[in-house]
Parts: sequence; C-alpha cells; structure tokens
Amino acid sequence: MSWKSRGAESASKSAVSRKWTILFCIGCFCAGMLFSDRMWSVPEIKGIARTARHEEETLQLVSGCDPTIKDVEHEQKDVYGEVSKTHHAIHTLDKKISNLEMELAAARAAQESILNGSPIAENLKIPETRKKRKYLMVVGINTAFSSRKRRDSVRATWMPQGDKRKKLEEEKGIVIRFVIGHSATSGGILDRAVEAEDKKHGDILRLDHVEGYLELSAKTKIFFATAVASWDADFYVKVDDDVHVNIGTLGATLARHRSNPRVYIGCMKSGPVLARKGVRYHEPEYWKFGEEGNKYFRHATGQLYAISKDLATYISINQHVLHKYANEDVSLGSWFIGLDVEQIDDRRLCCGTPPDCEWKAQAGNVCVASFDWSCSGICKSSERIKEVHRRCGEGENALWNAVF
Repeated sequence: MSWKSRGAESASKSAVSRKWTILFCIGCFCAGMLFSDRMWSVPEIKGIARTARHEEETLQLVSGCDPTIKDVEHEQKDVYGEVSKTHHAIHTLDKKISNLEMELAAARAAQESILNGSPIAENLKIPETRKKRKYLMVVGINTAFSSRKRRDSVRATWMPQGDKRKKLEEEKGIVIRFVIGHSATSGGILDRAVEAEDKKHGDILRLDHVEGYLELSAKTKIFFATAVASWDADFYVKVDDDVHVNIGTLGATLARHRSNPRVYIGCMKSGPVLARKGVRYHEPEYWKFGEEGNKYFRHATGQLYAISKDLATYISINQHVLHKYANEDVSLGSWFIGLDVEQIDDRRLCCGTPPDCEWKAQAGNVCVASFDWSCSGICKSSERIKEVHRRCGEGENALWNAVF
C-alpha cells in the first residue's frame, strides 16, 4: 500500500474519532447537567417542605388549634368525668349499705325479741308510716323503776306532753321516750306499774333488759339497737332523768353536724381509772388501762351524749361482741376506738345549774343541758328541776319556732 493511501486512511479515522469525541463530550455534558439538576432540586424541595411544615406547626401551637392537643384535652375531660361518676357511685353505694345495715339490725332485733318471748316484741313491729318517716333525733331518757317522781318532774318541765309531744314528732322530727327494761321477775308489780304509767302518758320505751345499776352498759347497747330499729333518725341521744334539757337548742346543735355520718357529741373527759374496790365508779378491769393512776381515753360524760345514725347502727349490728366496762360512758367511748369517728366536745351539754346556766342564757349562750357535777345530775332533781327550767329554760316559743 502506498504512503498516500495510508495517510488518507489515517486522516479519515482521525476525523471519525474527532466526531465521536465531540459527541461523547456533549453527551457527558448533558448527563452532568441532568444529574446536577436532580441533586440540587431534591434538597431544595425537601427543605421547602420541611420549612413549610415547621411554620404550620408553629401557627397551630400559637393559635391553639393543634388537633393532637384537642384530643389530649378531650381525653382529660373524659377522665375527670369518669372519676366524678365513680365518686358519685361510691357515695350512693355507701348510702345503700348504710340503709341495708339498718334494716338488718331491725330484723335481728325483731327476731331476737320473738325468740326470747320478750315484752318488747310489740314495740318492734314498726308501722309502715314510721318506717318511711325521717326524724331529726330520738331522745332516750334513762330511768329506773324507783324514779317515778323524776319522770313526772321531767314531764312537767322540758318534755312536751299529749298532743304537743305528737306535734313535736310530726313537725320537728323529735322523738322523746323514757327508757326502761323489766324487773328480774318479769310481769311483777314493778312492771305492771310501768305499764299503767305508759298507758296514761304513752311516752315509755320498754327494753328487753333486766334493770340494774351495774347493767347500764348493756342497757345502753340495747337502747341504741332498739331505737335505730324503731325510728329512722339522724341522731340518737341518751340523757339521764335528773338532767334539764333545752330540746330546741339540742336540735339546733345536732343539726349542724348532719353532714358528718359518724359523729359522737358530748362533754368529753378523761377521768382517772379507779382501781380501789368499794369506791364509786370502781373499774374492775383497771389493769387493761396500764399502770395504776392512769386515765381513761377521751369519752363523753354519761349525763347526755348523742351519736349519729351510722354509729347507732354499728352498735346494733355488733352488740353481741362489744365489750362492757363497769361505767356505761366508758363503754360507749371504747366501742368507737379504732373507728373513723369525729368527737365533738361541746361544753353547752354540761352546764351547771343556776347561776351558771342562767348567766349563760342571759349572755345569749343558752345551754343544752344543765346539772350538778357533784351529784352527777341535778341534786334532788324532782324538787329543783322546775327552778332550773324557770331560770335556764329556752322558752316554749324557742322550740316551736326553731328550724332544723
């Protein structure tokens, strides 16, 4: 082959190579441009989207229109509503349980009366109207067979009689009864005398209990059990028959504590535990209270005290296992130890006789109850209670005008 032909061939090859080289460069340039556009555009779009989302969230937080926050608030409201409903259901259930306990106590008392063949069986047959009626308080006046004069003196002073007593029950929701058991020889002359007295006045509650001074703790238990089975009241009161009481003031005092289901009201004290035999208020079980010279736990003095319905029901249901000490006021206080009970120490429930109660009445602080500490009641009460009533009584209008 000649030199010329070789040169022409190499020239044509170089020309072709040069064309392909140019095309290859153009292609690479285009591919690079396309790749660069993609790389730059994707971060830019993501950045814009991220910025827009951040601004939207900020606006939602500022405006308070974040739907997630609304969901949380809605859930919180639902939780509060459920808690409120639960509390209401518990409160309703507590009331139902309390009513069932009261009915159970009444049934037990009636059953025991029937089984024992006691004279109180008729009293435990509660009329339908009495079951439905709600009372403010039931006042039980502790009395004995030998206390006829005391009972008459109370009837002549602070205890309404006849139609007024019925009006007191119907209009004010206050029931007052003398409380007495029966003698050791049931149906004897003492029992017949009380039955005749009750027929005349209709104000005596007979208990299935044998009377005796050393049996006051047992009598107290039976009284509360019988009273809570016979009347549905907010409070149950025990008072001695030698104490002067202003019924209207007592009702107003108790009414202030209606919201507390377990309340124990009286003049609280803590006297010494008397270990020596032969002394008044001797405590045979003194060793239970620690070393000699110790004092009792706080409890209401026995002349007058009041307890709420729940506590009276508790005594009724548990009366067979509640321990009895020698002194009934100590026994009552011991039954509430360990319970969630509010003790109210109200000194108006233990005023002295004139001039003490008279001065307080003149100062506008009328006493609930008055007696002499030295006699654990009004000394010679059947003779002096009229004077105490005249000087320390609240007045008849105060009772009938009272709103509880």
